[in-house]
Amino acid sequence: MATNITYRLRHEAADEVVFFEESSAVRKVILNRPAKLNPLNYEMASKILRTLEKYEYDPAVGCIILKANGKAFSAGGDIISVVCSSIGGHWSYPLLYYRKAVMAAYLIATSKKPVVSLVHGLVMGAGAGLTMQATCRVVTEKTVFAMPEVGIGLFPDIGATYFLSRLPGSFGEYLALTGARINGHEMVACGLATHFVFSKDMSLLEKAICMQVSQSSTASAISQIIQKFAGASNLEEGSALRSLETVINRCFSRSTVEEILSSLEIEASKSGAADKWIRKACISIKSASPTSLKVTLRSIREGRTRSLEQCLFREFFICGHMLRGTVNRDFYELFFQGSRALLFDKDKNPKWNPPTVEQVLEEAVDKLFEDMDYQELSPLQLPRMSGDLTAKL
Repeated sequence: MATNITYRLRHEAADEVVFFEESSAVRKVILNRPAKLNPLNYEMASKILRTLEKYEYDPAVGCIILKANGKAFSAGGDIISVVCSSIGGHWSYPLLYYRKAVMAAYLIATSKKPVVSLVHGLVMGAGAGLTMQATCRVVTEKTVFAMPEVGIGLFPDIGATYFLSRLPGSFGEYLALTGARINGHEMVACGLATHFVFSKDMSLLEKAICMQVSQSSTASAISQIIQKFAGASNLEEGSALRSLETVINRCFSRSTVEEILSSLEIEASKSGAADKWIRKACISIKSASPTSLKVTLRSIREGRTRSLEQCLFREFFICGHMLRGTVNRDFYELFFQGSRALLFDKDKNPKWNPPTVEQVLEEAVDKLFEDMDYQELSPLQLPRMSGDLTAKL
């Protein structure tokens, strides 16, 4: 019988993350807020970090399974709690949450213990930031991935500037600037996922891992177990990935957001019904935060030459400036207006300031990339694990 080793925080009303010892060598980390699509909050990130650190130094642990209860893996970070605490003047709380999430993602990426993410349903934002660092990332035909942060005045983070920047061609720019959703087949094709398994076989795969993995199992051996359940992954006719070598690379390799949008609009004017993703991309970029678009494009481009650690530090600084609001008051207001319009007012018509990408000053973007130095907040410190990062990512 499985032994429940759930750890509770004193002020929690329910187990938002549960931990199970499923066999002598396998541990499970399960996101458990299914009614809300498993958004990640401070308490959850703290528990995950603390427990993963225990697993890292437990010689009995051979593998960690990361999964979620419900129809979604994770809809991202708990933005509503972030906005409410910031509006109440507690800007440090969201950044403390962000710090925990970043540390958990880095620990997963550098852990010497293989981590297997079983990603079923929606995975976005912070949830994607965690699962993308796993050794094996298993998706199904029902998996949907997106990084929609530019639509609420933020930018793709929790390691996204690292893993998106390493996708083929300019596909990372496409996903980051449009917030486009892609399915499990596309995730495997572009490298975001390592294995495709049909949803009907996921429970069998999970049982096989629990039964066959030992304390000394290698990542390669675990991958071979997963491969036995792997199904054929095929791109749909209208998938944007089919246009990677043509439209995406031609448009999203342009130097600026303005040039990218202009070239996309030209493509949209001559595209057929099969290329409706092009028109959707134009609409998404036009409705997103102009400042976020500028920050995002620069982050992805710079991320290509930086390590995961460097990307996480840079993301932490940018996020800190956005939440603190002392670098650019317009951007601070933009964050709240965008979140309120999309999450509270539901009118989906945020009033971005400045309202167009042409009006975003490069000096303002530069300031958001500067190191953050707030005396009341200690610096980010990433956990130092012994795993081989280059081999896992």
